[in-house]
Parts: sequence; C-alpha cells; structure tokens
Amino acid sequence: QVQLVESGGGLVQAGGSLTLSCAASGRAFSVVAMGWIRQAPGKEREFVAGISASSKFTYYADSVKGRFTISRDNTKNMVYLQMNSLKPEETAVYYCAGRRSTVITDKINEYEYWGQGTQVTVSS
Repeated sequence: QVQLVESGGGLVQAGGSLTLSCAASGRAFSVVAMGWIRQAPGKEREFVAGISASSKFTYYADSVKGRFTISRDNTKNMVYLQMNSLKPEETAVYYCAGRRSTVITDKINEYEYWGQGTQVTVSS
C-alpha cells in the first residue's frame, strides 16, 4: 500500500514555472511506477507524465513534452513535476498516482494509488 500527498500547487502567470511534489509513504514505493494526472474544470482526467520505478524511463503527453519534467527520488520517497512555460489552459487539479508495477502507463485506470490533488491555476 502506498499513500500519496501532493504539494506545490498555486497561482502562476502564463509562461511561468511551478514544481509539484508528491510525498509517498509505504515500503513498496521503489517498485511502483508513478505518474501525474490532471483534471481541468468540466473535463476528464488527463495523463500528463509518468516515470518507471527505477527512473530509467519517462513518458509525457504530447501537450507537455519539452516543457514538463517528471523525476523521482526513491531514497526520499518523492516524485516531482517541474512545469515550465505554463499555459492558462493547463489550469487544473494535478494528481500524483502510482501503480503496482515497475512499468509506466498512460492509462489512467491502471493507476491504483491516488493523492488528493493540488490546484494549479495559470492566469493569462
């Protein structure tokens, strides 16, 4: 079992940067693939980025490639999402999620562990 708590959300101007953090508890964290998923108002949840358990592999939604970076520190049980050049349409609740596999997935229904989410608001 893995518990997840996100932090780092807030208000930022368009073009700005923000780093989200996710603190995980549970001994299994080092063998859990992690991801960031977001949900904008009135829209379905959308995969943003994923990272394998070992950090060897990462995967990004096309819309964030080159601007967002996912990373993890298994010694600290932490996952991060560095977001640059933010756009107003990326205003959403951002969720940290994990799955009981070492392999990344962009399929949201394959994530078994979820945080409570952190709000990111990008002003124009």
